[in-house]
Amino acid sequence: MTQDFSGKDSPDKDKAVLGFARRLAVPFGLAAALIAAGLLYATRTPGGKEGTEGAASTGDCYGSAEKTARLQGLVHGEIAALNLVKQPKPLPILKFAAPDGAPIGLAAFRGKVVLFNLWATWCVPCRKEMPALDRLQGLVGDDAFAVAAVNIDTSRLEKPKAFLTEIGVKNLGYYADRSGDLFQALKQAGKVIGLPTTILIDGNGCELGTMAGPAQWDSEEAIALLKAAKT
Repeated sequence: MTQDFSGKDSPDKDKAVLGFARRLAVPFGLAAALIAAGLLYATRTPGGKEGTEGAASTGDCYGSAEKTARLQGLVHGEIAALNLVKQPKPLPILKFAAPDGAPIGLAAFRGKVVLFNLWATWCVPCRKEMPALDRLQGLVGDDAFAVAAVNIDTSRLEKPKAFLTEIGVKNLGYYADRSGDLFQALKQAGKVIGLPTTILIDGNGCELGTMAGPAQWDSEEAIALLKAAKT
């Protein structure tokens, strides 16, 4: 038998409506609280800080397509393998260690064009291209551009710094990810399959292009493209 709420108003009807509303209020209130808590948790890192603070959004990348179209004519010679994207998109949230050991992300480079390089000491091509990346930072690095070469060795952690000292690196900061999470995040996003991998990122945090494999990053072609990317 169903409750009939049709017809004239009556005290019994009012009591029934009030009771029904009260019974609904509890589950709806609980559901709203759970949804709000879930959204808050999703935007926080395990340490309790906002995980998406400063991260690029899709809207930030709308204007970047014009830049990649303009840069396309500069992709040749030593950087012919650079794959510029037609529609730039935000990269996943990436966390790694800054030169002082503090946790950092791409948001720290907001406003700069970044040449984001992944390397390891066991990767022979990585070792060969590192001097060129160091020279590039010295030639082009400024308030509008930076090379962020992130080492992803997960064992024998003294080796990366020793290698950089051995080859006389003067301009690059020492960025590192010891967890392997950075490589996995980019792999899952389809941005990396091996090393070295270099991603060109604009000042809004949007991917402009990716290079799979080594390159002569201090070549005339590379410098011309990166200077154009800053404008």
